[in-house]
Amino acid sequence: MKVLFFAALREQLQCDALELQATTVAALRQQLRQRWPQHADLLSAEQALVAINQVLNHDEQQSLNDADEVAFFPPMTGG
Repeated sequence: MKVLFFAALREQLQCDALELQATTVAALRQQLRQRWPQHADLLSAEQALVAINQVLNHDEQQSLNDADEVAFFPPMTGG
């Protein structure tokens, strides 16, 4: 699956996209925290929102498949 990073996450991780495989959002987060342990806090469910195929997702047990596009981004505030 294609994994994208936006805004401050992209800057901190110095990465805009990866190709990975995972069965759930939680498993994907774990892979990312292992890849970047120094930024594990930025990749937590409390700090990084997730969109699957451009739809915001709050279910950490949501199943993923190879054709999905998963985007991680920091919470946003409106104004």
